[in-house]
Parts: sequence; structure tokens; C-alpha cells
Amino acid sequence: MELSAFPALNAGLNVCTTLLLLTGWFLIKQRAITGHTVAMLSATLTSTLFLACYIYYHYHHGRTLFPGQGWIRPVYFTILLTHTVLAVVQVPLILMTLFRALRGDLPKHVRIARITLPIWLYVSVTGVVVYWMLYRVTYP
Repeated sequence: MELSAFPALNAGLNVCTTLLLLTGWFLIKQRAITGHTVAMLSATLTSTLFLACYIYYHYHHGRTLFPGQGWIRPVYFTILLTHTVLAVVQVPLILMTLFRALRGDLPKHVRIARITLPIWLYVSVTGVVVYWMLYRVTYP
């Protein structure tokens, strides 16, 4: 696989994660436990694949500089900063949420999932936004 394909692949994995998270949230609201479990474990898998591809890409490619100038720069860096900080925060939250579910400690699982889900959604959506701002938007 060409190195240049990784940013689009990573964005696609983030889109998949977002859709799986929303599906899992919808299914648990319907009390469809098995479907919820499958959706959330699948979201964990796509997030894990994303992380592996992201590390591989940046190990071989290095930094990607933001090409925009003017007012868009602080917008981009604000999104990137919040995305990056919350991406680090989400990893232990996801693991705690999963382990509590797998242990059957549902009250604690629900309590932490209410924090984990919005952060995870934000990170997966802003990952796609960062991709578009870096690779798809043409700046004057």
C-alpha cells in the first residue's frame, strides 16, 4: 500500500468508528444488547486499526504541515489541539468502559460510557475534519 493512501484510509476508519458508535448508542437505547456489543467492539476495532495505521504513517512520513494562512490557521490548530488532547484521554476511558462491560459491572459501565461516548465521537469526527483541512481543502 502506498504511503500516500494512509491519510484517506485513516479518515475512512474514523468515519466507520463514528457510524459504529452512533449505531451502538442507538441500539442500546433500543435495549438491543447483542447489537450494541457488536457495534461497540467493532468501533474499538476500527479505532485500533486507525491508531496502528496512524503510527505507521507518521513513523514513515513524519509531520504534515498545515498549508492554510490567515484566520483558518487558529481554527485548524484549535481543532487539532482539542482532537489530540482528547484522543490521548479517550484511550484509558475506552479501556475502562470496555473492561467494566466485559466484567458485567453494568452500573459502572453506564456511568463511564456517558463520558467516554461523547469524547470518542468528538475525536472520530474531528479526525475527519483535520483530514479534510489538511488534504482536501484548497487554500488561497
